[in-house]
Amino acid sequence: MLIAGFPAGAWGTNCYLVAPAAGEECVIIDPGHQAAQGVEEAVRKHRLKPVAVVLTHGHIDHVASVVPVCGAHDVPAWIHPADRYMMSDPEKALGRSIGMPLMGELTVGEPDDVKELTDGAGLELAGLEFSVAHAPGHTKGSVTFRIPETADIPQVFFSGDLLFAGSIGRTDLPGGDMAEMLDSLARVCLPLDDSTVVLSGHGPQTTIGRERATNPYLRQVAAGPGADADTAPRRGM
Repeated sequence: MLIAGFPAGAWGTNCYLVAPAAGEECVIIDPGHQAAQGVEEAVRKHRLKPVAVVLTHGHIDHVASVVPVCGAHDVPAWIHPADRYMMSDPEKALGRSIGMPLMGELTVGEPDDVKELTDGAGLELAGLEFSVAHAPGHTKGSVTFRIPETADIPQVFFSGDLLFAGSIGRTDLPGGDMAEMLDSLARVCLPLDDSTVVLSGHGPQTTIGRERATNPYLRQVAAGPGADADTAPRRGM
């Protein structure tokens, strides 16, 4: 399997292109701010044919390039219905207090073809199977994508802004909820094998085993109700 990822734009949001191999169809995950050029460079370098864009949630730092990317390749975008409004109204989703301009070169709105994600769905795209898990907490419509283990690679978990190396996504923006975040961590992340590779919305790659041992929030939910955590700063927009 080929995974080409790069941090894009002012918020350093990780955008991923996933394909069975070079020269084949691919899925684009979270084309955020100023990601379109990086997507095209990766498509050319690896001779890929995009067939879909899938979005972990609706914040502008993850969806800012969805319109030009989908338009350039005539592909649909998949998003959870609870976050769909954010593509057209990003400032409302952020409480208008982000502290930097959102507009200017950004093309807000929906692409021509939008499909909605549901919890537990299995998406068969580009010859790969993506298991969808609804994981609210950072936003009401946050989801994760999991690709099962194969003979040559471990399971891969695209966590969006649910789980980061050493931290989790922030919950202080509209739609954020710490109780939901902790529930999502327990329900979605804890059951995964330690060898699962975590590719998050921001920051470096990690594994579930490393986070289970060191991430204060994951340690808190593993310890059960009432446990306290030595919390680390939360991340994401």
